Amino acid sequence: MANFLKLPTWADKDLANCVVETPRGSSCKLDWDPALKVFTLAKPLMAGLSYPYDWGFIPSTKAEDGDPVDVLIIHDSRTYPGVVLRCRPVGVLEVLQHSNGKEERNDRVFAVPDRSSLETDLEDIRKLPARAVEELELFFRATVALEKKELQFLGWHGPGHAIKTIKRHSK
Repeated sequence: MANFLKLPTWADKDLANCVVETPRGSSCKLDWDPALKVFTLAKPLMAGLSYPYDWGFIPSTKAEDGDPVDVLIIHDSRTYPGVVLRCRPVGVLEVLQHSNGKEERNDRVFAVPDRSSLETDLEDIRKLPARAVEELELFFRATVALEKKELQFLGWHGPGHAIKTIKRHSK
């Protein structure tokens, strides 16, 4: 199996490669384990909670938390772990995570697949309806609630900021 962490960050000048770890609708978070070369259970989510979209990472990047840059892939389909989607970055949510007296950045990039039929018009994550933004923030808070972590949202930014975030963290 491929080492997903070492795939190229960019598919071309506009599209980032995004590796799906946890598919839309999943009630548990999966992580890529490079030593075992399989996807493993990271944690179950709270009862009744599931991922609203595919969740994964951007390969050949390293964020402040030591992991690859996180990505939420907004599209109308559900894929499966290990699918690599060519995606257009549409924004980033800057996040400060508090846990055990420590703070660390744990930003989330948002992207749209180049072959998505319904989301091709989404150019900027800041154009989402207020309710969708609120639901995403509540989802992110709920995913860390059982771990005694707190999230502080520092701001929603557009595609240019997302691209800079990916480039800044590219290895």
